[in-house]
Amino acid sequence: MPFNKSKKLLRSKHIPAKYLIPNAITLLALGAGLTAIRMAYEQRFELTIYAIIFAAVLDGLDGRAARLLKASSKFGAELDSLADFVNFGVAPALIVYFWSLKDFKSLGWIVALTYAICICLRLARFNVETEQEIAIPWRKKFFQGTPAPASAALLLMPFYTRFLEVEVIFPSYVIMGYTVIISLLAASSIPTFSFKDLGYIPRQRVRAGLVVIILVASMIATYTWESFIACGFIYLATIPFSIYRFSKYEKNEIKLTPEEQLILVAHGQSDE
Repeated sequence: MPFNKSKKLLRSKHIPAKYLIPNAITLLALGAGLTAIRMAYEQRFELTIYAIIFAAVLDGLDGRAARLLKASSKFGAELDSLADFVNFGVAPALIVYFWSLKDFKSLGWIVALTYAICICLRLARFNVETEQEIAIPWRKKFFQGTPAPASAALLLMPFYTRFLEVEVIFPSYVIMGYTVIISLLAASSIPTFSFKDLGYIPRQRVRAGLVVIILVASMIATYTWESFIACGFIYLATIPFSIYRFSKYEKNEIKLTPEEQLILVAHGQSDE
């Protein structure tokens, strides 16, 4: 939203109702995340995961609703970031702690805190990058580190196995080490694909896209937990490719002359 328009809305006594819709969705997502914490405390772990999934779905809808309604705002962006910290930082950390890390008492709590803090740092860095509006178009295809929802999904991958027909038992020290790795991955500068382009499908691939969506939905409905675990492994497998693609873009950028780089930056600004 342009600064002047945002300023006028703040001064106005009346705000269009459409601005409430994206924020209401965000608050529903926050409620789901807080409910997940309660369910984890009560050892109702399956409901915990459903609450986190519901929060993730709503998290994907609030931004799209804001863009569709042209109701984006600074307040909404900050609220979304706070909700993400609770839903994908605090809630998963507490779930893993109540499930496994509590066996190590204070040490397990420190590891859970490490994950939550790394997600907080990751979100703060993302907010700063968003405000600075990266001008180079290709950089928008990548995140630094794994995004908060993906980090939460990766952290909970071992947890999904408790719902399989044959439960896999992970020693607590393995979960502790795994939590540290996911925490560092979230806070790292490793480039990962943003997958924002998946929101747009070429016209000639619409039918193929529909078939893929139906197949994926059927797999998730039939083999829910196996599908979530498979998606986690597939996402991890994309990271080496994202690093390669990022480095390739960087090398091509270095080869450009200063004049060509200015044209690239100007093109990126005109696309926004």
